[in-house]
Amino acid sequence: MNKFFNRIKNTVLADMNEILDKKENKNPIGLLNQYLKDCEKETEKVKQLVERQLKLKEEFQKELKQAEEIAEKRKQQAAVAEKAGEEELKQFALVEHAHYSNRVERLRESLAITEKQQNELETKYMEMTHKLKDMHIRRLELMGKENITRAHTRMEKVLDEKNMEEYTKSSFHDIEKFIETIEQNINTSYYKYTIDEKIAELENKMKKEEDSLSS
Repeated sequence: MNKFFNRIKNTVLADMNEILDKKENKNPIGLLNQYLKDCEKETEKVKQLVERQLKLKEEFQKELKQAEEIAEKRKQQAAVAEKAGEEELKQFALVEHAHYSNRVERLRESLAITEKQQNELETKYMEMTHKLKDMHIRRLELMGKENITRAHTRMEKVLDEKNMEEYTKSSFHDIEKFIETIEQNINTSYYKYTIDEKIAELENKMKKEEDSLSS
């Protein structure tokens, strides 16, 4: 289990800044996205282990309860056999009682170990989920910085090439024309696909009016 936790520590709790600061990496956001995917996979694995450990603990508790009940039952049966003078039956019950008593001790030890391991897993899982959330927030922060950097780069490029006001007017004019074209295409398509329905409605309406007049 220590090996597993060490792998988790190296994968999930590693220093993000050390990875992102590599000079040869040209796309820190892309690297961060991949890193987060890997972390999410590891976190999901730990979640499954926590759930499995919980089921294992429940099985140990069930076996322990059963062994305790039988051990107590055999103890009482040995007392009844002794009172009745049934020595052979008494010895059998005592052997069974010893067997189940030993099982109880063994199960208690196993249950204690299982509970300790479960607590460790749950602690690690919580650490991982918090770290993962922190990294998601860190990614948003980095994306914001990257977006601002790109925006400034593009604005500087535009300002160097032409007057900003003329560029803006031209851009808005092109966008408006584009929107008008899309609107015309949508309207044409809309009337094309709804004309049958509209004509049917008109025919219905006219028929109702004719029926009303004739009656």
